[in-house]
Amino acid sequence: MGASGDELNRLFGTDGVRGVAGRDLTARLATDLSAAAAAVLAPVGGSSSAGGDRTGRPLAVVGRDPRVSGEFLEAAVVAGLAGAGVDVLRLGVIPTPAVAYLTGALDAAFGVVISASHNPAKDNGIKFFGRGGIKLPDAVEDEIEARFRTLEPDLPGQPKIPEQRTIDPTATEFGRVRDATVEPQRYLDHLLSTLPGPSALAGLRIVADCAHGAAYQMAPEALRRAGAEVVVIGAEPDGLNINEGCGSTSLGALVAAVLEHGADAGIAYDGDADRCLAVDGDGQPLDGDQILTVLATGLKDAGRLTGETVVVTVMSNQGFHVAMAEAGIAVIETPVGDKHVSEIMRERGYVLGGEQSGHIIMTEHATTGDGVLTSLQLLAAVNRLGVSLAAAAKMMPKYPQVLVNVPGDASQLGPEVAAAVARAREQLGGNGRVLVRPSGTEPTIRLMVQAEDASLAARVVGQLADEVRLALAGH
Repeated sequence: MGASGDELNRLFGTDGVRGVAGRDLTARLATDLSAAAAAVLAPVGGSSSAGGDRTGRPLAVVGRDPRVSGEFLEAAVVAGLAGAGVDVLRLGVIPTPAVAYLTGALDAAFGVVISASHNPAKDNGIKFFGRGGIKLPDAVEDEIEARFRTLEPDLPGQPKIPEQRTIDPTATEFGRVRDATVEPQRYLDHLLSTLPGPSALAGLRIVADCAHGAAYQMAPEALRRAGAEVVVIGAEPDGLNINEGCGSTSLGALVAAVLEHGADAGIAYDGDADRCLAVDGDGQPLDGDQILTVLATGLKDAGRLTGETVVVTVMSNQGFHVAMAEAGIAVIETPVGDKHVSEIMRERGYVLGGEQSGHIIMTEHATTGDGVLTSLQLLAAVNRLGVSLAAAAKMMPKYPQVLVNVPGDASQLGPEVAAAVARAREQLGGNGRVLVRPSGTEPTIRLMVQAEDASLAARVVGQLADEVRLALAGH
């Protein structure tokens, strides 16, 4: 049940490799990690990409968000790839889902994103998309990490491994590097092609909070080209202000702007624009579950919801399950992380899934969560229905949710905690949710209780936390 020591020391987290830029995420690490990824994702002798320059070398596309550390990390990533014989197309500052889309559209061997998403500017990260623009399974990430360990033998807490470079220092078949010119426009055109018409958002006044992040140009342009009147905030990135008091992690500025401008809705993207949240015309927020409710019912009514099923994580709100049951839509749950959602969707052919955080995956149009795509589809859906976003949000009764973290090793928990969870569910009378899960990044146990009544949820989670602490003390 608990995260093992190996899991906590694993280089790859739930969404790539992240850390403080310059301290955890150094230029050497970025170069060697990229070389290791090239060896696994585009091995010598493997099939070449149609997106290359007919040399037989594989192609990788690389994009980043605007944070200042992205500049030196991009240079390091490109050096590692080109040194490993991979041609590189630099996309510049561009949303993460655009990299995923262009990986597939250009038939690249893989894509690389340099971003820490919703994290503060001091952090950064590196993540990879495989051929076709899909997130890598854990087993492939483990293979990359194993190769990387041969290049970085001196990491703290890691065994000494004799250095074994994957690149022949006398090789002359290095990759070539070029900058993109029209490729980001290809992605924008794709987004607009998913809408029912060129004026799908006509008549709407929208505030777009771009979090001083990767979508600061693309999101407003997409909304305007779809017919909306757009007020833009959070669109002046300086490399240091990404996600600072703005974007999907801080809705205050968006709420104020929506009310000030009398907007019909507001959309908040995160730093790399792979997710979004919304605010209705009254300044009330909509989370990913509420957005999914609107999209799922619309797809079902149109006969396009495969299997009449939507995929979510175990953190989904109980109100979402109630709304889906009333709409005749089945729900499949996965562990936390949009990677798990997308894996089930691909395996079983489902077209819609996502998380509370606003990661929404629509496999008709994308291989990964896409904030700009989600915002276009959500706003087009309510505009087509002729209702306000506030009215659409009422399709899902949102249950209060209380979260508590208990320090400790979840592997030490025994059957007494399972009994405590059963008692907690009994107190909710079958009309709520209880979740106990280990953190994947630290020795902490996460508890969640949802109920129609907030005071009941708080009381139940408090009792459960006491029983978990007592169980830990007994070991």
